[in-house]
Amino acid sequence: MNAQTDYLTQRPVIESQFITSDRTPLFYRYWPTEQSTDKAIILFHRGHEHSGRVAHLVDELDLPDYAMFAWDARGHGRNDGPRGYSPSLGTSIHDVDEFVRYVSSQYQIPLANIIVIGQSVGAVLVSAWVHDYAPPIRGMVLASPAFKVKLYVPFARTGLALMQKMRGLFYVNSYVKAKFLTHDQSRIASFNRDPLITRPIAVNILLELYKTADRIVADAGAITLPTQLFISGSDHVVHP
Repeated sequence: MNAQTDYLTQRPVIESQFITSDRTPLFYRYWPTEQSTDKAIILFHRGHEHSGRVAHLVDELDLPDYAMFAWDARGHGRNDGPRGYSPSLGTSIHDVDEFVRYVSSQYQIPLANIIVIGQSVGAVLVSAWVHDYAPPIRGMVLASPAFKVKLYVPFARTGLALMQKMRGLFYVNSYVKAKFLTHDQSRIASFNRDPLITRPIAVNILLELYKTADRIVADAGAITLPTQLFISGSDHVVHP
C-alpha cells in the first residue's frame, strides 16, 4: 500500500483549489453527497499534516447527507511554499475564514448549516477564528486542541523567542511520532510512510500558536457557539 491509497474513501472525492485574498492557492478535498444538500462539515487537520490524514473521518462519521470538505493549510500538504510556514498565525486564521465562506458561497451551503472539526493545531485555528470573527456557523468540534503543547524542555518558549530575535526566521523540527497520536497500527504505518507529512514548523508560527492559545483559553467565555471537545485520556503531545 502506498501513501496515496491511504487517503482513499468509499465516498468519491473531488480535488480542487481556492484562492485566498493574497492570491495564494490552497488545495482542498471535497466529498459531495449523492443528492443535493445544504449542509456541510469542514475538517481541519493537525500541524505537520494535510487533508488526506483526516479523510478516514468522511467514512467513519457516516453522514451521507452532509457534504464534506478538508483543506491543506498554508505551508502544508500539496500547497506550494516553505513547509510549516505562514506569514503569521493571523494569516492562517484569516485563511480559515476565507475557506469556510468560499465553501458556503461556492457550494450554496448557508453558514448556519456548517460545522467545523479541528484537530490539534487545526483546533486552535478554528477556535481562534470562532472567537475573533464570530461566524454564524452551526457549531465546532475540537479534538485534542493544542492549547498547550508539551515541549519537554525547560524554558523552551523563552529560548525560542530569544533565538528568533537573534537569528530571525528559522525552523523547528517536531518531536511528534505517530505512536503518540494513535494506537491504530495501520495509521501509525500510514503516518510513517506519508511523504506529505513534514516535520519543520516556522518559529514565528510556533510562538504565535502559544500566544494565540493562551489568549483564546483566557477569554473562552466569549465563545457562545455550540462546541464539542474531545480530550485524550493520555496525551503525549498536548496538556489536557
